[in-house]
Amino acid sequence: MSARRRIAVLVAAAVAIGVVGGLVRSSYVLGILIFIALNAIAAFGLSLVMGFAGQVSLGQAAFYAIGAYVSGVLTASYGWNGWAALVVAVLAGGATALLVGLPIFRLSGLLLAMATLGFGIIVYYVLVNWSGVTGGPSGLGGIPPLSLGAFRFDTDTRMLWLSWGCLLVLLGLGGNLVDSRIGRALRAVHGSESAAAAAGIDTARLKLGVFALAGASTALAGSLYAHYLTFINPSPFGFAFSVELVVMVVLGGAGSLWGGLLGAAMIVLLAEALRAVLPLLSVSHGAAEYEIVVFGLLLMAVMILAPGGVTTAGRRTV
Repeated sequence: MSARRRIAVLVAAAVAIGVVGGLVRSSYVLGILIFIALNAIAAFGLSLVMGFAGQVSLGQAAFYAIGAYVSGVLTASYGWNGWAALVVAVLAGGATALLVGLPIFRLSGLLLAMATLGFGIIVYYVLVNWSGVTGGPSGLGGIPPLSLGAFRFDTDTRMLWLSWGCLLVLLGLGGNLVDSRIGRALRAVHGSESAAAAAGIDTARLKLGVFALAGASTALAGSLYAHYLTFINPSPFGFAFSVELVVMVVLGGAGSLWGGLLGAAMIVLLAEALRAVLPLLSVSHGAAEYEIVVFGLLLMAVMILAPGGVTTAGRRTV
């Protein structure tokens, strides 16, 4: 996508979100749109890691949790300004990804995926057991909404504008990145890491940088999540959410930054549909127990019918 067309699409999307926020009064609909944006922000970094650097991370939920808990603890427990806490949360996500990536990016393929999975499990159990700071399984409450002076992002409409604004800015910056020299180097690494190294590309440094960027952007989503709900507990940050993010990216198209947005929309809407349909079918268990099965079947279908994802149809584009 050309820079001019990308700007036009982003502006059109911003206008559409502004109109929707002004017209829609249903908290349910607005909540769905907000969660689509938050999940798309979290999937944004993973799109870079998987679709352009050619690596697989199964621990992205950990960075989502880091963003949420850093913001939550700093504001609820220590009285920090929400924006300062958000900046620290984003930096913490990026720095953690950098430190974790230094040893694990010596690995590749399945070993790398297992290493990131292990990191995600460690973070989850830290959240559960470090109850003096995180609140443990009972969670952490009293997180204030973000505000600009007297203007507080304490309504669904305002949070819709904030979350989608952050998402659209990331998509614009990400589009410029993948069209740059760095983006071309990433595509070379994805095509053949050994060939890219032979061409003089510092593949280890490039992969580490993208992983750090993914950690920071995912932490941003987590921070916004915490300030939106004003309460967090460990359960949303487990392995299942990491799998959902992978499904979002693959479903939408790993080779397209916009694919993460489309995949996030499809997964959020599918989850809501399951919650609505299962009670009508007199199913006794909750929708969460069936989501992972449905996501698995959906992922299999996409891999068979459209390996490049819904947006790319086998072509790598942005």
